[in-house]
Amino acid sequence: MVNRLATCEESTMHDHRKLGRELGLFGTDPLIGAGLPYWLPDGALVRHSLEEYVRGLERRAGYRHVHSPVLGKRELYEISGHWAHYRDDMYPPMDVGGEQLVLRPSLCPHHALIYRSRGRSYRELPLRIAEVGGMYRAELSGVLGGLNRVRAIQLNDAHVFCTLDQVEAEAVAALALIRRAYDALGISPARYRLSLPGPGGKYVDSDWDRAADILRSALDGLPYDAVEGEAAFYGPKIDVQIADGAGRESTLSTVQVDFHQPARFGLEYVGADGAKHRPVMLHRSIIGSVERAVAQLIEVHGGAFPAWLAPVQLRLLPVSPAELPYAREILDRCGDLRAEIAAEGSLGARIRDGRLVPYQAVLGPQEVAAGQLSVRLRDGHRLDAQPVEDALASIREAVRLPSPRPASRRQEPGFPVPPSR
Repeated sequence: MVNRLATCEESTMHDHRKLGRELGLFGTDPLIGAGLPYWLPDGALVRHSLEEYVRGLERRAGYRHVHSPVLGKRELYEISGHWAHYRDDMYPPMDVGGEQLVLRPSLCPHHALIYRSRGRSYRELPLRIAEVGGMYRAELSGVLGGLNRVRAIQLNDAHVFCTLDQVEAEAVAALALIRRAYDALGISPARYRLSLPGPGGKYVDSDWDRAADILRSALDGLPYDAVEGEAAFYGPKIDVQIADGAGRESTLSTVQVDFHQPARFGLEYVGADGAKHRPVMLHRSIIGSVERAVAQLIEVHGGAFPAWLAPVQLRLLPVSPAELPYAREILDRCGDLRAEIAAEGSLGARIRDGRLVPYQAVLGPQEVAAGQLSVRLRDGHRLDAQPVEDALASIREAVRLPSPRPASRRQEPGFPVPPSR
């Protein structure tokens, strides 16, 4: 069942914990603490590009972005149900100025309050608000693992407030956004899981059957497994599962239907009939935690990221010190293209060292004399030499953030996008 939908064979996957450190993407330090990785410059570039892409994807889909604090009063989580049903995974309250503040384990209570900040009309619905925000989970040391399971999480999260008649269409649209993002990232789900409640008292009293029926309808046409005991405490959810090289599954993306929190927070809108009605809250995450998304990208691509995500997109290789001034001149003309000069060591060694960079340009006397760039791709394919500005313009176009259209790969005439591993 695992990897049923995945396109990457287990043998081609990499351990992100080892490779991420070798590539200088992230690290850890015992003085910072377990489950709290820090990001080095190249890793920060990858995650910032990922966040920029997903924000653009959301904006074009009608989402409006907000920003909310990572702290909240304990009372906030008592109202939401987290304190009663999720306390074991939360950090203890901090006593500050006579109040108890808690590091948030989720963004949804904050977004519910943003919705409640003023009166709402049915004409505003569906109201889609999104945030790439921090949250914190008190994970036990034994379950921590690289970027896949951390204690400080940057979550791509969103909440859609809508009518009951709108919620299924919003769930379908959320799944389409997830598939579009996976296509752009070059990753595939291991499976779709409909996560339902199981026995026990960890679930709130809510309209579970109606919520589950909505998600089943949204999954129509997609293969999925229904699994009891994996639901959120407030409602069922669709989990998009990914797998690492050892076949271990984890959840990356989710779509959840929630009747509980709108009632708990007293959320309302004025309908066409002039009466007050309760909205439905759809929780939706396209790429889930940025940390887990980057871990999957490292494992699938082996560090040879899609060109738009690569921390270095163009590497300039002067053959000798005589070509170094020409390399510096080109670097100055690269603008926002992520470029660097590699001048130390033999040319062959420098080419091998840059094997994960999408584009490399060897600069010899011939290129200097002609004012050209001769570019080679990751697979060793060499492109025809071009004037510097033409070559840089083509590279900029090839490495720009993916189009919101669901295209699997952008191909520029005469200037191909380099393959990922």
